[in-house]
Amino acid sequence: MAMLLILEQTLNGLQYGVMLFLIAAGLTLVLGIMNLVNLAHGSLYMLGAFFCAWVSLETGSFLLGLAAALPATAAVATAVELLVVRRLYARDHLDQVLATFGLILFFNEATKILWGARPLRLDPPALLGGTIEILPGAPYPAYRLMVILVGLAVALGLYLLVTRTRLGMLIRAGASNREMVGALGVDIDRLYTVVFALGAALTALAGALAGPIYAVEIGMGESILIPVFVVIVIGGIGSIRGAFVAALLVGLTFVWGRAFLPGLFGRLLDASAASTLGSAVAAMAIYILMAAVLVWRPRGLFPPHG
Repeated sequence: MAMLLILEQTLNGLQYGVMLFLIAAGLTLVLGIMNLVNLAHGSLYMLGAFFCAWVSLETGSFLLGLAAALPATAAVATAVELLVVRRLYARDHLDQVLATFGLILFFNEATKILWGARPLRLDPPALLGGTIEILPGAPYPAYRLMVILVGLAVALGLYLLVTRTRLGMLIRAGASNREMVGALGVDIDRLYTVVFALGAALTALAGALAGPIYAVEIGMGESILIPVFVVIVIGGIGSIRGAFVAALLVGLTFVWGRAFLPGLFGRLLDASAASTLGSAVAAMAIYILMAAVLVWRPRGLFPPHG
């Protein structure tokens, strides 16, 4: 029984981790290449969830909602990059933080105007509404398993894009030395726009996949943003490989901590104290992990040029 519980929580950790990776992959490229602190990245995650939920509810097809969410969010991100973000590249990080925080407020209010203040309910596709028996006596939700597989497939596709294509070569070069890429005649403005839109599409995919698991509500992007930044710091700013490894570590640490720490403390303390202390330590676990990694590798696990 204990092994089945560990298996279930491990899969939950992987599911949470791959979703963190989808969000962190685009944001780490924006930080690494553009040197831009974009607090509004979580708002793109929220938009992806709302676009998917809205189209799904209107058409009755989750796949159509998913297909619509990615280009719609990428288009919004492209407009934001051209109209707002492009003016922030030469500014210091404080200006970037203030401006992108303003974008969070704008997107929250715009979302409220378009879809109302109440959360949208998004059900998983009927085909994935049941469970799959991974091991005898160990059923697991089919939708969550699909999220893991899609996240791993996207991670593989992104790895091939970054390592085997000309665009990937420019992305890697930009993450290592932006000035040199510009000096070699690359259209930096276009590269920035493409990277920003690519990051938005990945984030929208995470938001769309999160819809049937979590609530599709205003402000959902802010709560996910802090663990995403933890992933980026642990993995190394600008590193796709680092974001993937760190996202899985953070996902497993977060889920295992919530599932098992209260029980471990229960062996030493009474039930109430164990639950309180276990929950508190579980909430701190990913930050303890980040501190431990930074003591060992101050620039993250896989800095892009190290």
